[in-house]
Amino acid sequence: MTTIIAGRFSQQDEVQQALAALQQLDGQAGQISSFYVNPAGQHDLYPIGGDRDESPGSQDSDKGMAVGLGAGGVIGGAAGMAAGPLGAITGALVGAHVGSLVGSLSQTDEAENSPPQRKSGMLVAVSIFGADQERHAIDTLRAAGATCIERAQGQIINGDWVDFDPLSTPHFV
Repeated sequence: MTTIIAGRFSQQDEVQQALAALQQLDGQAGQISSFYVNPAGQHDLYPIGGDRDESPGSQDSDKGMAVGLGAGGVIGGAAGMAAGPLGAITGALVGAHVGSLVGSLSQTDEAENSPPQRKSGMLVAVSIFGADQERHAIDTLRAAGATCIERAQGQIINGDWVDFDPLSTPHFV
C-alpha cells in the first residue's frame, strides 16, 4: 500500500485542471484516479440499498421507544379519560405513538459524537512517494479548487483506487 492524497471537487473543470497538473508529478502514470463519491446512505452496499445494516448512533433507540411507548400510553389514556372510554383509548394510542417517537429519538447519539463522514462529490486521488510529492500534491489539489483534502493508505492501479472504502473515516490534512 502507498500513501494517497485525495481532494473533493464540485466542478468538473476543476477536476480536469487538477488531473492535468498532477500528471506533471514524476512517475505518476496510472497512479491518479478520479471518480464520484455518492452521498452517505447511497452507496448500495446491501441488496435492498443503503450503506449499513443499522444507522450509526441508533443502537439504544429501541429501549427508548419501549419506555416512551409505555409512558405515553399511560399519560395519553389518563388525559383521554375525561372524554369517556373512547377518549381514553384514543388518548392511549396517540400517547403511545408520540411517546415511542420521543423515546427512540432521545436515545440516539448526537451527531457531534460521530466520526466525520466523506462528503459527496468528485474525488481526485494520487499515489505519492515521499514528503516532497505529498506537499506538491496537496498544493496542486488546493490550487485547482479542492476541498476536504485527505491522506489515506491504499492502491491505485491503472487509474482505479481499488481498495477505496466510501465509509472509511477520512483523515483530513
